[in-house]
Amino acid sequence: MLVVPRGGPGAPSLRVPVPLVADRQAATPVLRAIAHGMIDAYLPAPGAGRDEGFHRGISELLEEWAHEAVPALPAVRIIAHQQSARAHKLRDALARNSVPYLFHEADSEEGRKELQQAGQDGSVLPVLVTYTGEVLVDPSRDQVAAVFGLAALPAETVGVAVVGAGPAGLSAAVYAASEGLTTLLLEREAIGGQAGSSSLIRNYLGFPRGISGAGLATRAFEQAWSFGAIPSMAGPVTGLEPTADGFTLRIAGGRVSHARSVLITTGVSYRRLDAPGLDALLGAGVFYGATASESSAFAGEHVFIAGGANSAGQAAVNLARHAQQVTIVVRGDSLAARMSQYLIDEITATPNIDVRTTTQIAAAEGTGKLERLTLTDTRTGSTQTVPAAALVILIGAVPHTGWLPPEISRDEHGFILTGSDLPQEGSGAGRWTLPRSPFPLETSMPGVFAAGDVRHGSIKRVASAVGEGSIATTQMYQYLQKHARS
Repeated sequence: MLVVPRGGPGAPSLRVPVPLVADRQAATPVLRAIAHGMIDAYLPAPGAGRDEGFHRGISELLEEWAHEAVPALPAVRIIAHQQSARAHKLRDALARNSVPYLFHEADSEEGRKELQQAGQDGSVLPVLVTYTGEVLVDPSRDQVAAVFGLAALPAETVGVAVVGAGPAGLSAAVYAASEGLTTLLLEREAIGGQAGSSSLIRNYLGFPRGISGAGLATRAFEQAWSFGAIPSMAGPVTGLEPTADGFTLRIAGGRVSHARSVLITTGVSYRRLDAPGLDALLGAGVFYGATASESSAFAGEHVFIAGGANSAGQAAVNLARHAQQVTIVVRGDSLAARMSQYLIDEITATPNIDVRTTTQIAAAEGTGKLERLTLTDTRTGSTQTVPAAALVILIGAVPHTGWLPPEISRDEHGFILTGSDLPQEGSGAGRWTLPRSPFPLETSMPGVFAAGDVRHGSIKRVASAVGEGSIATTQMYQYLQKHARS
């Protein structure tokens, strides 16, 4: 048994059994234990001869452990109050972009020392100190992006502009750039999109021990960059207009970028939970989306998760490593309707995770931070108020399509229509009007494509988004060959 300490106070070790016999029959109990969350990974013992595969596996596990551990050389130091909503957003953005950082409570001895060295009195927080020594006081997202060279836009017209750096966008950037197309990858928040916040994706092809969403996104980002893709977090895209030789993308702050073709992979965001008290405690114990950046802060606490899909299950398993108790709150009768069986098995086998079905969050209370939740039984109408340190909300998705012009057709929920789903008849914006048929992933605006979760009818899986990103690239290449200079 190989044991590697996990990062963070109170966090469990990384347990990796190394059986002496590397055959399937001997490994079956170990694989079953992995499926139930009893151990973290499995490596077959090296046999006679070469053992590079075994050492590669050890290196990968150590790399994953190092990502969770306190960074020896942080790129950013954050000084703020623990319950600061603004600090939470910054920490979450850095974590989702795989930027190593250290957090110091402003009232702690270390926090006061960091503030003094930065020449700040702590009256305005949060304070960020970068690896170059630059001090940023309550910085905007663009200021932070500029530190890492991600705020620039190319002056020339690019062949492909990919709007959104989730799995579909990253996949498209890799394939487009590898085909020699000048590729601009625009992201508004964090590399990896919603998938980037997943603590562990265990059913993605090629990663038998699983991989974190941030880890997968980081690898894809590096791959796209190595082929020449141009990443930019200059700001959210606010408008799209066709031009004589392509398209103009309007970006917040009055900036623009030009491309001959556009791929929309903006994904989705979690639906808001409508219950009294939640908005006032947002970032102070109430969070939307998985909270990898905050997991260690919940050591010894009782955490609630609202949601019943895979993202909720992954968040529960990750938080259970730190929290004393994790409770999943589900409006339906069970988890089976929306959650993969492997996650249900793991949740069932984790002693500090429980599931409350036919239950919904009715209210949240607390002074400066979340302290209590009111739960309602949807069958009986009875309520119960329980202590709670945190609530993670993962209750469905809304597509990021409000910035698009009416010429791009969408369904009643805002998801983008493509290919054969496009309306062919009628009047007004959103119809397909060309004599040729649209490409399968082409929108009602010729030359603009959509892939991933933002597209109507898409399968909400990481692998599906990656596949659509690569397919969209092929179709965009064909479009450019016929209608534009590549």
